[in-house]
Amino acid sequence: MVKQLSELNLLGSDTTYIHCNYLSDEEFQLIADTGGKVSISPMVEMAMGHGTPPTAKALQHGLRPSLSIDVVTTVPGDMFTQMRFLFAQARLLEHEAAFAAGNEEEPTLLTSRDVLEFATIEGARVCGLEQRTGSLTPGKQADTRHVDAVFVAGRQLKRDGRLVDAGLRGARDRAAASLDYLLGHTTAQPHWVQGGGRRPTGEPVQSQ
Repeated sequence: MVKQLSELNLLGSDTTYIHCNYLSDEEFQLIADTGGKVSISPMVEMAMGHGTPPTAKALQHGLRPSLSIDVVTTVPGDMFTQMRFLFAQARLLEHEAAFAAGNEEEPTLLTSRDVLEFATIEGARVCGLEQRTGSLTPGKQADTRHVDAVFVAGRQLKRDGRLVDAGLRGARDRAAASLDYLLGHTTAQPHWVQGGGRRPTGEPVQSQ
């Protein structure tokens, strides 16, 4: 498909290619030559039969991939899960290749720093936000979770693993109001709604 797009002159630096499990070396090179970007969804690719995450192939062609999740109803929606899966899978393949070749020396392995960069710096670059976020750099925004501290525009929002002045009650109230609004403007049966909510009319929402 990438080759066909190339023949139509449709490849460019504004395009991100997702998964890429079965792309040929020629197609990876076409992506690299036209400044395209690659995003790998390691856990969903392995779980849903997309194929082996093509981390090594991307790197061989000078493409540092970003990480994505794809289907949050199938796999966990946190980036740390994706990082761990990619880290383990990529190292497994390198060790197996070295063993099969009879190599006694340690193969060149993907590092934890590489994978962290895929999830942060490369993720921002793929979204065109590398000048605003993706790294803890003066002047940039910053946002992450499952970590000790979070700073946004120089203001600390998380300290010692806890949110600071987050106003969770207000956020929950806004989410509940949004749900009530949606339910009040649809004729669909809300069988997917968890119990405890209420319709705008005051009728309790029944969960099934």
